[in-house]
Amino acid sequence: MGGELTPREKCHLITRNLQEVLGEDKLMPILKERDLKVYWGTATTGKPHVAYFVPMSKIADFLKAGCEVTILFADLHAYLDNMKAPWELLELRTQYYETVIKAMLESIGVPLDKLKFIRGTDYQLSKEYTLDVYRLSSLVTQHDAKKAGAEVVKQVEHPLLSGLLYPGLQYLPSLGYTKRLHLMNPMVPGLTGTKMSSSEEESKIDLLDRKEDVKKKLKKAFCEPGNVENNGILSFIKHVLFPLKSEFVILRDAKWGGNKTYTTYEELEKDFATEVVHPGDLKSSVEVALNKLLDPIREKFNTPELKKLTSAAYPDLSKAKASVKNSTKNSNPEVVVPSQLDIRVGKVISVEKHPDADSLYLEKIDVGEPEPRTVISGLVQFVPKEQLQDRMVVLLCNLKPQKMRGVESQGMLLCASSLGEPRQVEPLDPPAGSCPGERVYVEGYESGQPDDELKPKKRVFEKLQTDFRISEDFVAQWKQKNFMTRLGNVSCKTLKGGNIS
Repeated sequence: MGGELTPREKCHLITRNLQEVLGEDKLMPILKERDLKVYWGTATTGKPHVAYFVPMSKIADFLKAGCEVTILFADLHAYLDNMKAPWELLELRTQYYETVIKAMLESIGVPLDKLKFIRGTDYQLSKEYTLDVYRLSSLVTQHDAKKAGAEVVKQVEHPLLSGLLYPGLQYLPSLGYTKRLHLMNPMVPGLTGTKMSSSEEESKIDLLDRKEDVKKKLKKAFCEPGNVENNGILSFIKHVLFPLKSEFVILRDAKWGGNKTYTTYEELEKDFATEVVHPGDLKSSVEVALNKLLDPIREKFNTPELKKLTSAAYPDLSKAKASVKNSTKNSNPEVVVPSQLDIRVGKVISVEKHPDADSLYLEKIDVGEPEPRTVISGLVQFVPKEQLQDRMVVLLCNLKPQKMRGVESQGMLLCASSLGEPRQVEPLDPPAGSCPGERVYVEGYESGQPDDELKPKKRVFEKLQTDFRISEDFVAQWKQKNFMTRLGNVSCKTLKGGNIS
């Protein structure tokens, strides 16, 4: 594409790798007359994470296509969204967003001089805009506002009026404005297989995460061999790394075939689907490429001024709570919550007798990591060995590993057990369609980072376990809140009312 691009070449750059284009039939006529004017907006709430490289790479495409691009920092929207950005932090959050997004654009080689930056409060507090809001309020019913708000605003039991105003600030053609084209990026899956979200720590990699944190999070990421669905690792390669570099290199040891360069994403996806490319090699290769993107951003924020901005815009509430707790003489015992547990879906790939214990068996369980985990249990006394083979189970992964008769156990199968005699035990069942490595959480505790390792002295699991039960409809629960994955409830087949251990 040397020299001046044709309208068709510009259209290809503008629309490639998008999930959907609304009004595409109007795009070519505009491009034949003039360059496109594009705006991309983001509400300044939680910290931007690596999935923001997807729209950043599209902004690079827009600029290559000659578009006039405006980036909107929607600070007023951030406040209206259930006050995700408190008013006193609004200015600081916007400063952080502007600085970090400019650093991202510089990291991928996007010239900032070709961009316009604007804040929502620069024009949304004007007389003209306010009048439009009142005009809109006379046209939109409460029912329609609630329906629209449910799609874009965090839902709570008693919603604020701000949640009804939020969607209305994106004007309707009924006010007389021209209907715009909509260019929609795909939603890149997070590391857990669901949406990458600022509010779910385990699902995302922060732009300022240390290299060791990136390695740890990628190691835990959902990346089942041969599975290309809901695979955040592959999606990041497709929507960020390939558009930026036009190739991707799988780094691997010579004994496994050595490095291989892919010039199309489709070729890489095919090799992963047929298990030519191993998840461990895919993760380590993405780790190298991702750190190259993050290094300039980390370096930019490694100054006293920007460290101060980061901490001021996103104050560490846990430290504030700890300070209050330490200042109280008669403080309550430390509170534990279910999100501290690293519970995952696993698949039993082998069951073998313990070499030095008649009643114990070694189960090799795939939990979405490069190597399966060895778990030692006596479950075969209750469930025949052949029924465990290839079974999907639920595994607690962050217990401190313990040696049992010379063999290390690297987790604990969560099972339901009967209250009476004779004792019955059966593994918990994840929802149908679950894959190894998917996160299991307690309803209402989706966010929060599990402890790296549960400290035995703090007895986190033991404190939580006292409220584990199987409900009357066979669902695993903690304090009557369901154990879940993104696909539904965790259950057991027969032991209603039983314990979980």
